Amino acid sequence: MLYLGCPQWGSQHWRGRFFSRHCKAADMLHEYSQIFNSVEGNTSFYADPSPATVQTWHDAVPDTFRFTFKLPKRFSHESGLQPDPQAVLAWCQLFEPLFAKIGMLILQLPASVTPLQLPQVAALLAQLPKDLPLGIEVRHPAFFQKGEAERQFNRYLLDHSINRIIMDTRPLFSEPATTPAIIDAQRKKPRVPVNVIATSSAPMLRFVGCSTLVDNRAFYAPWLNKIRQWLDEGKTPYVFFHTADNFDSPLLARQFIHDLGYSHQVLAPFPAEQESVQNSLF
Repeated sequence: MLYLGCPQWGSQHWRGRFFSRHCKAADMLHEYSQIFNSVEGNTSFYADPSPATVQTWHDAVPDTFRFTFKLPKRFSHESGLQPDPQAVLAWCQLFEPLFAKIGMLILQLPASVTPLQLPQVAALLAQLPKDLPLGIEVRHPAFFQKGEAERQFNRYLLDHSINRIIMDTRPLFSEPATTPAIIDAQRKKPRVPVNVIATSSAPMLRFVGCSTLVDNRAFYAPWLNKIRQWLDEGKTPYVFFHTADNFDSPLLARQFIHDLGYSHQVLAPFPAEQESVQNSLF
């Protein structure tokens, strides 16, 4: 199984292009789930939803859909990796109605966290439900230098079946910062090496594309064989497609799957395309 998606499920720019023309904000997740079978749940990084919102998310998508949610930044960035255990428990209880549809919980570490803080990382992750898949995204240079620090980190991930999240920002940084969206994306996204390793059964790739869709092919070409290899090995890859403003990220995902030669729902007509055909019949 290949899970595919974008870093968000709602965008005003997608209404009438991918979503139906009159799609309401409350219906975007449902229409998104007709295109993709997973999503990066970045909203959880910044604020907690209400219990009613969690239930709404659950009800908006089919049972085959998988959310990936980031742990709140107050756990990963603002607490020195030592949040109040009661706060972690409360967060898990809030998201419990979604557990059956969560594909991965993600700990995104700031660039200030070094391999020396692996014990604190392990202590935090030990507080999470044992049956939920976990992933870690790192940004400090020491995690990418193929030295002893990186080997120890990868060994920890392998021993605990935690996925190492891979971020490929090469396409983003391949183009000049000529628009506000590209300037902002290059400022926020990490420029780290692409160290490819699957440390558990659900390797995750976050691919940040450049503005011209076809130009991304040169960057993701090696990923086509790697994704095929992981699928042949029985792994369950998660692949998420970004662009600087995410205006065309669904098109980038569709182009990738077409080139991969894999049958996926993203190849079916988008809700907007279905609507256009229906309107033309009348």
